[in-house]
Amino acid sequence: MKRTSAPIGVFDSGVGGLTVLKALRERLPLEDFVYLSDTARFPYGRKPRDMIAGFSRQNAHFLESQGVKAVVIACNTASSCAMPDANVPVFGVIEPGVAAAKAASRGGVIGVVATKGTIHNAVYQRRLEALGLTVWARACPMLAPLVEEGLADSLEARLLIEHYLEDRPDNLDALVLGCTHYPMLKTAFQTHLGADVQVVDSASTTAETVAQELSARGFLTGCGRGEVTHFVTGDPQSYQHTASVIGGVDGEIHHLEIEELLTADGRAQRAAVR
Repeated sequence: MKRTSAPIGVFDSGVGGLTVLKALRERLPLEDFVYLSDTARFPYGRKPRDMIAGFSRQNAHFLESQGVKAVVIACNTASSCAMPDANVPVFGVIEPGVAAAKAASRGGVIGVVATKGTIHNAVYQRRLEALGLTVWARACPMLAPLVEEGLADSLEARLLIEHYLEDRPDNLDALVLGCTHYPMLKTAFQTHLGADVQVVDSASTTAETVAQELSARGFLTGCGRGEVTHFVTGDPQSYQHTASVIGGVDGEIHHLEIEELLTADGRAQRAAVR
């Protein structure tokens, strides 16, 4: 398979990364994609950093085994840990999110809501503060599980958002949704915060970054069909039901055993030392 006609790989711990996949498909309609949803090991945000880095490496190596020409880590928690070594370009969502937040803020006071892992790693805080911005950060550990359960529009979600944002500074003027599950809650965040605060997610900015970089490398195709193949480590039916809320979830869905991830990872690591 020529590199230009190869698919683009995308992975997340669950369905949240589908928000990034959706933006990628809108920006690159002629590209094919392979999406890996590691729902069997969800959530990543409560696990040790080294474990998350290992999961990311395994996921990236599996996607490489499927012949992808690039890997997009559609997970803030995984992106905030070490980026996996791969033989193809690897993109995260942190840097595009930082760029979008800087552009959105008028007064330089930015909030970041994310999983415990992302907030603990402080990658958003460091990047934004390095730009001279004031940062308020809040871990929201219960939101991603609600989205995975299909409860993004529920009263519980709205009450949790109210709780998590209750101690925000009065002069906050932008809020970064630092988890790819949170765009499904964007309306609830915006309603609670009001029009004076701009709510930012990194999906479209990430898609633009990927498009520009792959175009510069001559990796984009003009003859793909925009197809997606899904691999799910958890229950495919549950994944399809929850993902249908996001929309645009077409293509074949395959169950993937964790052992298959480990096999692909082991093969890649052995090849790297030859």
